[in-house]
Amino acid sequence: MGIPSAEWLVRPIGPVDEAEVSAVLAERFGVTGTVHDLGSQQDRNYRVRTETGDYVLKIANPASDPAALRAQCAAVERLADPSGLRLPRAHAGVDGEVVQRLSAGGVELVCRLLDYVPGEPIMDSRYLAPPVVARLGELAGRVVAGLADFAGVEQERPQLWDLRNALTVVETLAPHLPDQERAARVLRASRAAHTLLEPFVDRLPVQVIHGDVTDNNVVCEPAADGRRMPVGVIDFGDLGLGWTVAELAVTCASVLHHHGAGPASVLPAVHAFHAVRPLANEEVDALWPLVVLRTSVMVVSGQYDTLLDPGNSYASVALDREWAMFEAAVSVPAEVMTAQLRHALGRPSAQLLPVAEHTLLPGLPDDVASLDLSVSSEELHTGRWLAPDAETVLARATLTAGRTAVRTRHGEFRLTRTTVDDSVPAATCALGVELHLTGPAEIRAPWAGTVTRHGDTGVTLHTGGLDLLLDGVDAEVQPGPVVSGRRLGTVAVREGVRVLGIQLFRSCATGGRPPRFAPPELAAGWLEVCPDPTRLFLAPDAPDASSSAPYDAPLSARDAQQAITEAELLERREHSFATVQEHYFETPPQIERGWRHHLVDTRGRGYLDMLNNVTILGHGHPGLGEAVHRQWRRLNTNSRFHYASVVELSERITGLLPAELDTVFLVNSGSEAVDLALRLAWAATGRQDVVAVEEAYHGWTYASDAVSTSIADNPNALASRPPWVHTVAAPNSYRGRHRGPQARRYAPEAAARIRELADQGRPLAAFVCEPYYGNAGGMALPDGYLRQVYEATRDVGGLCVADEVQVGYGRLGSHFWGFEQQGVVPDIVTVAKAMGNGHPLGAVITRRDIADAYRTQGYFFSSAGGSPVSSVVGLTVLDALRDEDLQTNAREIGAHLKGRLLELSERHALIGAVHGSGLYLGVEFVRDRESLEPATEETAAICDRLRELGVIVQPTSDRQCVLKIKPPLCLTRRSADVFADALDDVLTHGW
Repeated sequence: MGIPSAEWLVRPIGPVDEAEVSAVLAERFGVTGTVHDLGSQQDRNYRVRTETGDYVLKIANPASDPAALRAQCAAVERLADPSGLRLPRAHAGVDGEVVQRLSAGGVELVCRLLDYVPGEPIMDSRYLAPPVVARLGELAGRVVAGLADFAGVEQERPQLWDLRNALTVVETLAPHLPDQERAARVLRASRAAHTLLEPFVDRLPVQVIHGDVTDNNVVCEPAADGRRMPVGVIDFGDLGLGWTVAELAVTCASVLHHHGAGPASVLPAVHAFHAVRPLANEEVDALWPLVVLRTSVMVVSGQYDTLLDPGNSYASVALDREWAMFEAAVSVPAEVMTAQLRHALGRPSAQLLPVAEHTLLPGLPDDVASLDLSVSSEELHTGRWLAPDAETVLARATLTAGRTAVRTRHGEFRLTRTTVDDSVPAATCALGVELHLTGPAEIRAPWAGTVTRHGDTGVTLHTGGLDLLLDGVDAEVQPGPVVSGRRLGTVAVREGVRVLGIQLFRSCATGGRPPRFAPPELAAGWLEVCPDPTRLFLAPDAPDASSSAPYDAPLSARDAQQAITEAELLERREHSFATVQEHYFETPPQIERGWRHHLVDTRGRGYLDMLNNVTILGHGHPGLGEAVHRQWRRLNTNSRFHYASVVELSERITGLLPAELDTVFLVNSGSEAVDLALRLAWAATGRQDVVAVEEAYHGWTYASDAVSTSIADNPNALASRPPWVHTVAAPNSYRGRHRGPQARRYAPEAAARIRELADQGRPLAAFVCEPYYGNAGGMALPDGYLRQVYEATRDVGGLCVADEVQVGYGRLGSHFWGFEQQGVVPDIVTVAKAMGNGHPLGAVITRRDIADAYRTQGYFFSSAGGSPVSSVVGLTVLDALRDEDLQTNAREIGAHLKGRLLELSERHALIGAVHGSGLYLGVEFVRDRESLEPATEETAAICDRLRELGVIVQPTSDRQCVLKIKPPLCLTRRSADVFADALDDVLTHGW
C-alpha cells in the first residue's frame, strides 16, 4: 500500500539518543540534568531534571519552520502576563536565541528549552465533571481572547490540524487506512459536516489560535474535592491561523472520549468559552460540524502516523481514544447538536413549517382527547406507568369511556418512558404523536411532495427538506410524486387497534430517520429538528389544542417552556421560601413523582432513592393513599374528639414495646416528640439538666435543638447550648477518642460524668441518645454502652430517653427498635419519620406515671397529632410493615448491600469504613486510612456524580464525609446492586 504525499503530511521523527540530547542541553543551553522521553505524535519531547528546576526539551520535526517556533514562544509571552495561566515559557540558548539547531542521526533538527509546567494532564479516559469541562472551555476562551490581535504568525503552507483543511486531510488519508469500513464512515461524516459548514466559511472570524487546548495539553492540580482542575496550557506546536471557533471545537472534541461522556457533556465548555469570548450566531452553527471534522482528522491522522511509525506507542495508544471521540461526535446529527447549542445559549431558531393546504385526517372529529402521559399524570398512578403497555392501556380506557379518538402530545416528557434502576437516562421526550382511533380514517397529503414506503405500514412524504413520517398506514398510493390533498391510505388495524404514528423531521445531512423519543439532555435540539405535527390534523381552535406550540413559534418552545419553568420555580423558591430551608444539590432536579424506592423528575428521569428514611414503605404506596383518601372524605378533626383509630393506633404502638411502656402521646414530628420527651422528664423529676451525646441531631424546637450537638446542622451547636445541657463524647468507635476495642471506655466515662454532675448538685432529669448512632452515619453504639449509661442515669434519679426517630420501625433489620440491640428498656421512646411514611406523625411512648406527671405543667395538645387521618396513616404503615415483611427485607437486602459495600472498600482506598445494619448504613470516605482525614469535599462531589448516574444520596456526619444510606425498606436486591455498581463506577472512573 502506498503512502500518500501532501505538503501538510509530516513524517514523525524517531527517538533521539539521550546522550545526544544531554550534549545538546549542555552545549546549546548550558544545562545539565537527567533526561526522560515524554513521547509525542510527530515531534520528540524530553523532560529534563536539574538541580535548579525542570524543563522540557522539544525537538521539532524537520518540517517545522524555525520562524513558527519563535512565534510560538512569542505567543506564550503574550499570554503569560497577566493571565495567571501556567505556561511553557522559552529559555534562550547561550547565544541568546530561543531556537537552537542540532544534528541527530544525520538529520538537521531544531529544538527549544521550555519551562516544565507542573501539574498533570487529564488525557486518560476518567470521567470529567461539568466544572472541569467548563474550565477547559474557559481556558480555550482565554487563549483566543489573549491572542485576538496577535500577528506574529505567517503560514506559507497548509497545516494538518487547521480545520479549514479538514476535509482535504480526511479525503487524502482515508483511502490508505487499513480499516476501510471505518475509513468509509469517517469520509461520509466529514463530507456531511463540511456541507453544513460551507455556508459559514467566509463569515467565520480567523485569528492566531493555539489549536490544541485539549485534555492532553492542559496541566491540572487537584481541587479540594479531588477533581483535577486545569490551571495551565502547554504544547503550542499547533499554533497558527484558524477559525476562532475551531479552538472551542478542538476542546469540545477532547471531552468526548472520557468515561460517560456524550455530546451534551460539552455544554459547560461552550458556556464558559462564550462567557470569555462571545460566539456569533454563525460560529454556533459551525461548532458541531467542526467537532465532527476534528474527530475525523484525529482518526485518519492517528492511523496514518502508526502506518508510518509502527513503533510509536504514543500514537498507537491514542487510536481507541480517537475513535471514541468520533463515535460520540456523530452519535447525534449535527443539526440536532446545533439546535441544542443554540438553545443552551438562549438563541433558539424560529424556523416555520410550510402551510398545510389539506387536513391530514379530514374525517377526524374536533373533540380529540389528549392523553396525559407526563410525570404529573393523574391517570398513571400506583406505578402503572412502569408497565410496558401503559400507553396502550390508557388509550383504550379513554376510548372505552366514549371517545372516538385520543392523541398523545408532542414534546411531552413521558412518564411511560421512564426507566428505573438504570444509570443511563431514558429517552423520554416525544418527538411525534400517536392517534388512537375507534373507527376507520382516511389519510391525505397535507402538501405536495414525494412518497416513499418503509416497512409494511410506513409512508414518508418528502417535501423539500421536511419529511412527514406516518406509521400505521394501509397505503394506497404508489411511491413517487403526489399532489396536495392526495389520498395516501387509511389508518391500519393491528391487533384490533387503529394507531397512527405521526412525526415531522427536518432532514439531516447524515440522512436516516429520527428516533421516536429523545433523551432529556438533548430534547431541545431534537424538538427543533422534529417539530410538532399536531396542527396537521387538529385545528388551532379545536378543544384541547393549546398544548401544541404554534407554527410561528420557535420549534423548541415546549421544551424551552419546560426548562424555564424549572429554573423559574427554583428562583421563586429562593424568593418566597426561607433559604435556611436548604435543598439538595446546587442545581436540583424537580422531583414530582415517586414510586416505591424511586423518584422521577419532570423530564422523566428516574432516580434510585437511597436517602429517604422518612418514606419507610416507599413512595406512592397505594394502600396508604387509599386509606388517607377514605378517611379524609369521612372525617378529620383533633384528638379531643372520641373515635376508634386513635385508640387502635395507641394500642398497636404499645403492643410493639416492652410492657411498662404503656402510654402514648401522638404528635406532629420528631422535633415535637423529643421536645415533649424532655418536658415529660422535667415534669416527672422536677429537674431540668440533661446529658446529650455529642455529634447528634434531635430536632429544631427549643428543647430538641438545645440537646442537638451536631455542628453539621448548627455550626454553633456546642457554643450555644443552654446551661442545663451537658454533653458526653460521641461513642464513635471508628474515629472518636476511643477506637476499636477501646470504644468500651465511652460508657464508663459517660456514667462518671453523669454521677459527677449529681455530686455537683445538678442531678439529671434525662439522658437522651439515639440507640444506634445515626448522625455519624449509622454506627452501632459500643456493646453495653446504654446499659451502663442508663444505670448511672437512674442511679441519680434521671430518666432515659431513646430517640428512635431515625432508627426505629424495623430499619435495622435485626431489631424493630434500636434500643433492643443494646438489651435495655428506656423510660421514654420518641418516634416519627417512618411512623407516618412522610405524613406529619410522631409519638412519645412512656410509662403511665411519667405521662401523668405532665399534669403539673398543664395539659398537652397537638392539633394534627392523633387526628383521624394521622391515626389511619399510622395504622396503615404498621399494617404494611407487617404484611409486606419489610423488616425482614431490611435485614436481608441490607446484609447483601453491606457486603457489596465492604467489597468495594477492599478495592477503593477512599472508603475508610462501612457502618450500620439493615438499611441503616453509612459509607465513610477518608483521604488517608491512618490519619482518617475526612474526605468532605470528595463526598459532596461523589453525591453529585451519583445523581448524574441516577442515584440520590447525600452526606451526613459532622464532617459531612459519610454517605447517608437509609432508603425505603422496600429496596430490592436489584436496586441495591444498582447503587453499589454506581458507587463502584464513580470511585473507579472519577467524580
